[in-house]
Order: sequence, then structure tokens, then C-alpha cells
Amino acid sequence: MSQVGAPRGRTCSRTIRSVALLTSGVLALPVLAACSSDGDERSKAPAAAQDVGPAARDRIADGGTLRWAVDTVPTTLNTFQADADAATSRIAGAVLPSLFTLDKTGRPQRNPDYLESAKIIEREPKQVVLYKLNQQAVWSDGRELGAADFVAQWRALSGKDSAYWTARNAGYERIQKIERGANDLEVRVTFNKPYADWRALFSPLYPKEVMGAPNSFNDGARAKLKATAGPFQLKEMDRADREITLVRNPRWWGARPKLDTIVLSAVPRDKRAAALAAGTLDLAEIDSPVAERITQARHNKGGGAGPQTGAGPASGARGPGAETTAASATPSSAEENGSDEADEEKAEAARESREKKTRALAKYAKEQRGLGGYVVRKSLEPAFTQLALNGETGPLADERVRRAVARALDRKKLAEAVLKPLGLPANPPGSHLALAGQHAYADSSDALGDQNTREAQALLADAGWTPGGAVKKDDGTKAGSEADADKKKDKDKDANETSGTDKKKEDKQEDKKEDNGDKEAAAKDSESGSASDSDSASDEGAYIVGDNKPGRGAPLSETGSRVIAPAAVGQARWLDDADLNAQDRQPGGMAGAYAPGGTAAPAADSASPSTTSSASASASTSASASPSTSASPLPGPLGKDGKPLTLRFVLPSGPGSEQLRTVGQKIARMLDRIGIRTEITKVADADYFKDHVASGDYDLALYSWPATAYPATDGRPIYAKPVPASDGSLLVEQNYTRVGTDHINQLFDQAASELDEKAARDLLRRADARIWAAAGSIPLYQRPQLVAAKPAVANAGAFAFAAPRYEDIGFKDPAKSGPEQPQKSAGAKETAGATRSPEASPEESPESSPKESADESADETGNETGNDSRNESAGESDEQ
Repeated sequence: MSQVGAPRGRTCSRTIRSVALLTSGVLALPVLAACSSDGDERSKAPAAAQDVGPAARDRIADGGTLRWAVDTVPTTLNTFQADADAATSRIAGAVLPSLFTLDKTGRPQRNPDYLESAKIIEREPKQVVLYKLNQQAVWSDGRELGAADFVAQWRALSGKDSAYWTARNAGYERIQKIERGANDLEVRVTFNKPYADWRALFSPLYPKEVMGAPNSFNDGARAKLKATAGPFQLKEMDRADREITLVRNPRWWGARPKLDTIVLSAVPRDKRAAALAAGTLDLAEIDSPVAERITQARHNKGGGAGPQTGAGPASGARGPGAETTAASATPSSAEENGSDEADEEKAEAARESREKKTRALAKYAKEQRGLGGYVVRKSLEPAFTQLALNGETGPLADERVRRAVARALDRKKLAEAVLKPLGLPANPPGSHLALAGQHAYADSSDALGDQNTREAQALLADAGWTPGGAVKKDDGTKAGSEADADKKKDKDKDANETSGTDKKKEDKQEDKKEDNGDKEAAAKDSESGSASDSDSASDEGAYIVGDNKPGRGAPLSETGSRVIAPAAVGQARWLDDADLNAQDRQPGGMAGAYAPGGTAAPAADSASPSTTSSASASASTSASASPSTSASPLPGPLGKDGKPLTLRFVLPSGPGSEQLRTVGQKIARMLDRIGIRTEITKVADADYFKDHVASGDYDLALYSWPATAYPATDGRPIYAKPVPASDGSLLVEQNYTRVGTDHINQLFDQAASELDEKAARDLLRRADARIWAAAGSIPLYQRPQLVAAKPAVANAGAFAFAAPRYEDIGFKDPAKSGPEQPQKSAGAKETAGATRSPEASPEESPESSPKESADESADETGNETGNDSRNESAGESDEQ
């Protein structure tokens, strides 16, 4: 690891998948998308169904305006540019053609609004795909969609013309030619080499007026679109008022949109509770604390106890004054009648404090009344949070240390801490390349193994990290007064160690207490970061990059040049001797990434990022103990060659990052138990990814990747081994862990060219097993998806895998809102309570168990809606 700003390489990618922080979506997250024999059956059941307030079109009122929150006003409307974000993708989904959209299992389905058919018609000597366009499909200027639009997009994204400033172009470079078919409605695409993920191309499809020339591509679609072809069209993008207005497209040939207008309002995550309370939004993705407030508000609205002055809000509300007690709220006689000047000052300060709390409680109560008008729709987001281990240099360059870190983690406990309080399924992902419910999903985590303290310690011991390894050894003897002074130091040291032993005993007892209460604590921990004191994400003692808080410097290791390719695992389920080759056992090439411009971490001789060091490994265990997963305590932290085994854990410091920091603290305690110290450095959210993760300035970090329907294409730049470029720099693409092997690269390349779907999935499964064995990325849990919605909003909310069907979104018509029988989707029996909206019962809270939720009646369910209706008839006949 090196200082931020050291140009050790560059991050250049053929395809960009947006990275998402676990917190408030600081970075963009567009919705995009390795199998045993039973994987096909298992993949049919998503971990949690979507929750969108489903309603048939005939039950939805015609007209109305939906006010939908986004994080920012996008800087571009071109999704293929580097600064495109989630708002860009949302607009594109409503106004541009998507030839294939994702269904409820995250699988691409032909969109009949644009395609009558799309299939491979030739495989030899070249792969040829024939697209037959819907004859009604026209651009907003009246021109038919045709081959000219396909050709313009291919040329812009092929990578052959550097004048186009593209961020992603995977797949387009494989196209040899595009030509008109038998008529204007047919488009023939010929590939120069087979491409399994051809359905990923031309979605969205831009008009030739945007893609036809570099200038129009680079600048012509940043604030407006010359032509659109979706159910809505762009009316206005007002950067001053931070709003984007979409209106019905009068030339739309499909089902008439139920809404007149969609207004996308840019509201930061930390302002959404106030905006919802004021009634200025109808739909907004929210974080767990806001979801708790809405649930509590609906509970109070239904007659439950609400927050009271002097006692703070009821449990779960966490409003201002929560710490206020009756005693502190009652003025003493001294405070009221100060006997002298000092007392008068104290009394005045106390009165001001009470008045401030009273105002805050009044504001909070007013907001709660407003929040009571919303429901929370919840599911699992198509994205997973991972622990990234930087294998560029330092201790984690050794695959044994990386594997030890991974084997120390109780992934199930971490997933439960985040998801169980929300009533969502808490099964850790078993794949890097797909999520439960997707067609490509298969659990390959056996290639790494489950949590096992004894084996983790054995790996560290094999790597040379021992309990006494941190002690520096003298090479010679000393005489005279210098030796006497050393004797005195040794005596003082012995006294300190005796005191430290007592402290370790106390720490051990505390850890034992925590272990006994982990199951209860996991159910009580909320996404907002509420946990036991030992796991809370305190800012105390942590240096925030950009602040002037003094603190102890965290030394950074020297710049390294190698990525150690992980050795294969003999007992891995998906690895056998025939699969292993020298590439899996040899070190990789140089590693690194270009550090983008930004604030560098302060140098150690100035205001170095102070860190919160985890406690010493008091609860660690020895590898020589019984053959169980636990072992006897280690006498102290591990070290080697006089250096302690300490890892720098970089986490964001923003107000929406509490959950991420809490998870980080839990991970730090798990590593404590095998003798690994962690130093947690908190940095500004804006700098977290660019200046730390992407540049390699970290040992451990937490961030998320979205799921994808095309893992062979989208997974390769994330997990493939970095390679040297012609100019001597290193192309890490999006492999920010710098860990990979040539064999992983080959498996991805083979899968991308394999047109047999089952064979391609097998290749991806083998690649995923090697990614697990490399231990550079450890998936922890699927992210929760929480959306606040007005109860009348229909067919919108927590979409999970499925793409929104914008023309079906609207407001339920009260005159037609008779009872509807809920339909349970695959896997609904297991997660009935977990996927239902709290609107079903005003007394439901995030802490309620799935069993309790399942026993309550609901008027909104998480089952699938009309979102899949246009895909159901389109699917299998086109897939070859």
C-alpha cells in the first residue's frame, strides 16, 4: 500500500460497473446481472421478492404526478459516459429503448415494445444475431428505429475511435459488422468472435443523432436528448431547482402511461426524512433510521405510544431528546432561583438547553405526523457488500494471511446484524458473480471454507506470524550504565506486562459475554448502527481526513509491485487436480492503480490519519488446541521480524455511513480473536472510493458491487488479474484488490465466448471458486432495499432485480380499489414477513420477526407485479 497520489498504474476498463457504498448510495448503482447440477432449481427462488404495491392497470387512476427522489441532478444523460450515475440510468429507462430488460430473477427478457424477436441465426463460421424490430417503434421525431441507430452506437462504443469519450464498451469491440436485413425492420449483427452476452448490447439504444459523431456523443447528450423513444420523454432538466421533469410521450405506441408526469427531485439522503415529512415526495429510497421513524409514526398513528416530552421518543424512533430523563427535564430550585451570579448563569444555560430540546421535540413530533402518511416497502437490493483485502503489498500480499482473515469472519453473524432487524433473509452470498434467485447462482464458497478460528491461526503461523514475533531482538550485548538502564527498563516493562495481563483477562471475559449475547444483539442491531457499546462506530480517537484533529499516525507500507496469485485449495468443492495449473500457483505481475486527483492522506510527519486500534487479541485462539473451530488464547498480538500484524481498515465517516462503520467494528473484533490488530481510519465519503479504494490506499475496505445479468462480461474487469500496459503502467481495471490469476482471466474469456448457456455457467462457477480461493474479496451480505412510498403509489418501490415498468406506475384509484388476493412468488413462504411492506400493519416495526410479520394480514405484498407482464410472452422462444 502506498500514499495516496502515487501513480502506480491506472484504472482503465472496457466496462464500468458502478460501485456502491453500503451507506447512502454515495456512488451510482445502476441495475444490471457459476452452477452445480441443482443450481437451476435453487436459482428460481429469489432470497426476497420485490415489494412495489402491486396493482393491475385497471385499478390505477389515469393521470397524476409522481414525485420521486434521486440523489443528484445528473451531469450527463449519456449512460455510456464516466460521470453517468443512477439518475442517468433512471431517466434512460423511462425515455430510451431497452431491447432486453431484467425480470424478477434478474434474467434478461426480450422487450416486446421494441423487439418482435432476437436470436442467433448462425454460429459458424461467425455468430450472427438477427433483430426484428417492432414496426410501431419510432423516435419522438417520427423516424423509425433501424439499422442506422445500431451502426452509430456500435461505432461509438467499439473503442476504435478515441475521439469518443466512452466509459464502457464491452461486447461492442467483438462486432465485425452491422447491416440491414431483409427489410428496414431487420438488423443483422455479425461478430468477429462468439459473444455469449450479446443480449447486453444496445440497451439503452440511443438515436444516431447522439451516437453518430464524437461531438454529439461527448457533449450533445449532457443536458438534453435530441430524440427519445420510451413511454416518457424529457421535458426539462432544471439544475437550479434540482428537478428533472418527464412527461408522457405522445408518440408512444405501447400501453398508455398511467401518470401524466414524473418529477425526479434531487434530495440528499440526509434530507429525505424532512422532505417526506413535508409531503414533497411520493417515493424515495431511504436508510434504516428513516424506515424506523416511519414505522414508529404509523404505530403511533394507529394508537400506539409515541414520544413524550422528558422521556424521549419511543424505542425505534431515535428522535431528539431520546437521552432526556424526567430528572434532567425538571428544573431544580437553584436553576430557577439562582442564589448568586454563577447559579444564575447555570440556570440560564439550563433553561436554554430545555428550550432547545423542547423545540427539537416539537419539530420531531411534527415530522413524525408527516411520516405517518408513508409506508416502507422493502426487499433485497441486487447488490452485495464485500470486504476487500488489498493484496498489492504488506501482510495481505501473502495469500495465507488473506485466507486467515477470511476464515476469521462469521459472515452469517454479519449478515444477520444488518438484515435480521429488518425482517429480511440473512443468508451470506455464496457467489461473487450472481445472487440467490439468479440463473447463474451457485454457492462456491467451499473453495475458501467457513469460519474456523483454529485454521485461521494455523494459516497465520504458517506465514510466520507468531505471538512473540513483534518483539525486536538485540544483536549484541551492552555494558556499564547503558546495561543498567536497560535492566531498569526491563523491570518497568515486566510491571506493565503484569498489569496488561489483568487487562487481557478482563477483555477475555468481556468477549465471552459478547459471544453469549451475539444472537440477541444481532436481532436488535439496526441498520443505523445501533449495537452494543463494544461494537458501536464511535468517532472518538479517530482522525477524519481533512480535519485537524491530532492523533497517532498510522504508518503506511512501502509501494509494492507484486500481486501474489493465491494457491489452490485442496479441499475446495469446485477445484480438483485437473483444474490446477502453474498459473494458479505463481505470483502475478505488478499491481497498483492511478490515484485520481484529490486530497491526499496527511503524511506521517504532519497530521497523519489517526486510527482507532482494535483491542489486542485477547480472545484469540491457538492453532495447537483441540480440533474444534476454537482454540486456547494467544499470549498477545501476532508479529513477525519485530513488526506487529496490523491492518489499516479504511471506512467512510459521513452521517449516512453508520451501518458500514458498525460492520467494520464487528469485523475488527473478529480479527482480534486470531491475533490481528486493525487500525480504523475514517475518511470523508467524497474521498473514500476515489482516493483510497481505487488508488489502493487501504488494507481492508467495505464497498458493494451490483449484481449483473452478464457476469462473464461485467465480472471480468473486477476479478481478473491486473496486467501491464504498453506504457509500463498497470491496468487494474476495476480489480481494486489487485488479486487475481491468469487462469481466472482465461475462464472469464472462455465463458464470454461460450454460446452454450450451461457450459458458460460451468466456466463461471469454476472462475468463482478460484476467486473465493484467492481471498481478495469476501461477500458478506446482500444489501437491504428500503423505499418510502405513499400508500396509493402502485407498482413502484423496492424493485429488487426487476426493471421498473414506467407506464404501469401510478396511483391507485379509490373507486376501483377492491380487495386483491396476494400472490406468493417463488420463495415467498420462506420470506413472507420479510418482504411485506409495513403498510400491511401499522404496528409492525423493523424489529418484528418474520414469523410475526407473516401472521399479520397485508394489503400490499412483495410478490411480482405487472412489471414482468411484457416479458413473460417474450422470453424463452428467442433464446438460443
